[in-house]
Amino acid sequence: MLGLIAGAGVAMLLHVRRKRTPRTLAREAGAMAGAAAGRAGRRGAKWAAERGEEMWDKIPFDDISESIGEYVQNARETIDEMVAHELNDLRKGIRRQRKHLGI
Repeated sequence: MLGLIAGAGVAMLLHVRRKRTPRTLAREAGAMAGAAAGRAGRRGAKWAAERGEEMWDKIPFDDISESIGEYVQNARETIDEMVAHELNDLRKGIRRQRKHLGI
């Protein structure tokens, strides 16, 4: 009995307790978060792979291309109008300068 108690006491004295500093705690938390993110990413990729074709079929590509075509056409018309307006203003300014200079 005395040997058992002495052995337990010696074991407790020799047992090195690992100190967990904030740095090691942060490192462990980061590793656990990285592993969780990897698992979530794999699940998301698997879900997308299973439903990707179904979702691809639901995208209205024709409507999107028509609306983009309309936006581009409207932008071209607006740019053309602005350039024509600026050219007219420049021509008027040149005429005024020429009259002012007597040319």
